[in-house]
Amino acid sequence: MTYLEEFYGAYDEENRLLSRHGQVEYITTMKYIHAAADEAGARRVLEVGAGTGRYSVALAKEGFDVTAVELVEHNIEILKSKLDGNEPITVLQGNALDLSEFENDTFDVTLLLGPMYHLYTFDDKRQALAEAVRVTKPGGYILVSYCMNDPTIIVYSFLQNKLDELFENHMLTPEWHCVSTPKDVFELVRTEDIAAIDATADVTRVKLVATDGATNYMRQFIDETDDRTFERWIDYHLTVCERQDLVGASHHTLDILRKN
Repeated sequence: MTYLEEFYGAYDEENRLLSRHGQVEYITTMKYIHAAADEAGARRVLEVGAGTGRYSVALAKEGFDVTAVELVEHNIEILKSKLDGNEPITVLQGNALDLSEFENDTFDVTLLLGPMYHLYTFDDKRQALAEAVRVTKPGGYILVSYCMNDPTIIVYSFLQNKLDELFENHMLTPEWHCVSTPKDVFELVRTEDIAAIDATADVTRVKLVATDGATNYMRQFIDETDDRTFERWIDYHLTVCERQDLVGASHHTLDILRKN
C-alpha cells in the first residue's frame, strides 16, 4: 500500500468537503467550474483525481457528460456508491501522469483538483498539466488546484508548534519553503511555483483564485457560526477571492487556464 492509499483509506475527505469550512472551498470551486463550462459551452468534462466524487458526481447529476479518473481504489468505491446508475458518468482507475487512453482535444473542461497535492517534483507537475492540456479541446478550460506553502507554515509550523521538528527533518528550506516527499502526502507550493508550471504549457491563465481564503485560519468559528453569518462569510469570500494580494495566503488555490 502506498502512502497515498494509506492516507485516503483512513481520512474522511468526504466529510471535510461537507463541513462548513470545506463548503467554502467547494462552493468557490463549483462557481468557477460552472463559469468555465458556460464560457466553453461545455458538455464533456474530465476530472483527473476525482477522489470520492464530490465534484464529478454533482456535475454528472447536473447533466454533464463526465469522465472521472481516480488512482485510489478506496475512493473509487465511495464514488460509485453515490451513483444510481442513471448519471452520464464513466469511472476509471488511472494516473494523472498518463492519460494515454484519451485522444487529443477530447474534453471541453478538464479538472485537476487533487493530483498536484501529491506530485513532488517539478517534472511530475509539468507532466500532469501537459496531459490535462493535451486531452482538452483548443479554447477549453483546465482548472488546477494547489495546496499553498505559507498557510501551512503559519498554522502547522507555528500555531501547532512543529517548527523545530520540521527544521530537524530538513522539511523547511532557509527561504521557508516546505519540502515534501510521498510519506508527507501533501506537496506545497507558492504562486511563483504555479506560474513556472504554467509556463511549460500552451495555455493562458484566466484567473488564479483563493478557493478558501482565510477560512482555515478560523475553522472552528466558521464551523460553529450561525447560518446568517456563514452566508455573509461566503459573500465576503467570493468578493475578495480573486484579489492577488490575498491568494498566496489561502490554503487552497484554483488556477484557471485556457488552452491556446
